[in-house]
Parts: sequence; C-alpha cells; structure tokens
Amino acid sequence: MKTRLYTKDVKLVLAASFFFLMSPMLVNPIIAGFSSNVGANSVLAGVVAGMMNLTSLVLRPLAGNLTDRFSKYRLTMIGGILILIACVGYGLTTSVPLIMVWRVVNGLGYTLCTVCMSTWMASLLPADRIGAGMGIYGIANALGMAIGPAVSVYLYHHFGYRSVFWVAAICVTLLLIIIQFVGNRSVPHPDYRKSKAQQPKFRLVQPKVIPVAVILLLFSLPYFATQTYIVSYVEHRGFAIPAGAFFPVYALVLLAMRLLLRDAFDRIPFGKFFWVCLGCNLIGIIGLTDMTNWLMLAVGAVGLAAGYGLMFSICQAKSLTLVPKSDRGLANSTFYIGIDLGMTLGPMLAGVITTYLPWVWLYPMMAITLPLLVVVYWRNRRKLA
Repeated sequence: MKTRLYTKDVKLVLAASFFFLMSPMLVNPIIAGFSSNVGANSVLAGVVAGMMNLTSLVLRPLAGNLTDRFSKYRLTMIGGILILIACVGYGLTTSVPLIMVWRVVNGLGYTLCTVCMSTWMASLLPADRIGAGMGIYGIANALGMAIGPAVSVYLYHHFGYRSVFWVAAICVTLLLIIIQFVGNRSVPHPDYRKSKAQQPKFRLVQPKVIPVAVILLLFSLPYFATQTYIVSYVEHRGFAIPAGAFFPVYALVLLAMRLLLRDAFDRIPFGKFFWVCLGCNLIGIIGLTDMTNWLMLAVGAVGLAAGYGLMFSICQAKSLTLVPKSDRGLANSTFYIGIDLGMTLGPMLAGVITTYLPWVWLYPMMAITLPLLVVVYWRNRRKLA
C-alpha cells in the first residue's frame, strides 16, 4: 500500500516553490535590457545579468552547510526577504552600480531558497516516495520557469520594466505568506547533531553526489547553449521557423513526462533511466542540427525534454538517496553546483564553437558530451546502482 504523498505541508511547499521561482524567472529575461536602459553598455549589461548566477555558484556550499544546521523554514524566510529587498531595489533604482548590488542580494536569496526548499520538500516525503515527490516538485519549478518569462515579456511590452519588478515582489511575498502555514518547519535532523563532532565544520561538497552533479552538468550543456543561442542559430542557418517555439514545446513535453513518470522515479533503477535519457539527448541534438521544419524542431524539443529535462528530477532524487538525511542540504547544494556550471559553461562553450567554426557545427560539437557522459557513468556505475 502506497504511503500518502500529498499532505497539506507538501502542497504548501509546492505552491511556495512555484511563486519563489516565478520571481527570478520574471526578472531574468529583462534585467539586461533594464540595465542598458539606465546607462549600461552591452558588455556591462551582460555582466549584470550574470551576477545572480555567479553569486549563486559561489555561495552554494555555504547554503548547503547552513541547510543542514538550521531550520529550512527560517532560511527560506531569510532568502525570501532578500529576494523581496532586491525586487523592490530594482523598482526604485536608476543606477547601474546599485542594480549590481541588488543582483548579488538576489543571488544570495535565490541560493538559500533553491537549496532549502528542495531539501525541505524531501524532508516531508516518505522514504519510498522521494522520486515521485521530487518529480512533482520539478513540475512546480518547471511551471514557474515556463510561465515567468512569458509574463515578464508581456508586462514589459505593455507596462514597462518596473511593472515586472513589482509583480516579482508580489510573487515572493506570496512565498513568504504561504510558508507561514507549513506545520513541519524542518529543523536539523537528529543524526546531524550526533555526527557533528566527527565531521568537518565546513564542507564544500558532498563527495557521494559529485558524480551525479557531473552527469547532470554534461546533460545540461546542450540545453543551456540552446537557451542562449537558439535565436542566433536559426538566423545564421536560415531556418524558416520561429525560434521561440522551441521553449513552449519543451515545457509542455517535460510537464507531461514528469507527471506521467513520477511514480517510475522510485521503481526504475538510475542506470536504466540514464541510458534512455542519453539516447533522448542524442535525438534532441540531431533534431536541432537540422531544424529545417516544425517536425525537426519538435524532435529537438522532445529529445532534450526527455533527456536533460527528465534527468534533472532523476538526479535530484538520486542525490538525496545517496546520503544520510543529515547531509541532504549539502547534497542538494552539490547537485545545484552542477546546474550552475551548466548554465555558465553551456553558453560559453557554444560561444567558443560558433566563433571558430561555422554555425552548422554547433550541435555536432555539443554531441561530444555524450561519450563523456558514458565515461563518467561507467566509472561510477556501482556507486549509483
């Protein structure tokens, strides 16, 4: 008999995570344009846009250690308040240096909330439903990532930049309100206090999760390269399709797959998912290489959704089951380091490829990630079994 998954606390944390992710997803698409509008040149605007992710990457280990030491509710509150301060700051700022300050504040709040909320969610789930629960958590995040940018662009075109910041502030305010009703505040696990004397005071990563983070990093590189360069890629290749159509197709397919396969995450071994998702990433790369029509665009979107998109939830659930409960915060932060590196290195790698090679070589060169994935998995297959 299956244990109950959708408790009141789980539903509240799911709702809170949706509104949390809506906030940065509203701000990110327009922050570079807003910076240019108040005086930044194109290079500086790009630096401003990337400062949140850079801050997040640097502070992940700190967030992981804090999550295992303090109440997830308290840290999520602090993170939410920092994001709220940043959103209000954007709305009242006309200075590029101040925008950079708010991006750092936003990055600190974003880091705390991503690690704390996913760990909080895991602590509310029964041991035999972690895969299913984190799959549903991934759906809430995917909805925020899909809806946020669309709402952001609409608000900007109809009401201007600052309207986006006020709506982002409202979303994070809803996060702060919703978590007040969660009964389980997720205080540090008792095992942590018992083993505290045996562990270093501060650890950068959880070693058991490093192979999973590397696997997800390699899966993510083609996706994040696509996220940044698909418009330029379609223009340079002369394809007669709207580049923006890729993301709605990707989001819809990913939502459907995560919903249909949520229970399979707990039943099917990691290795089987790995090989299936690896093949799907290959199919996605093939579709994007020859995106001459809507069918090939759909093949590319479905392939990456069934590859990287599914592996995100699978790897997050695997990270949490590889470690004791007392280390789940550090495990989550190590997992997110893989994503942060993918978001950073994917566009950089694509930029290098398209600088020195014709655009037609972008995705064939990205396919190098596939044999690298096989090597990483094969060397760690016993640990991940």
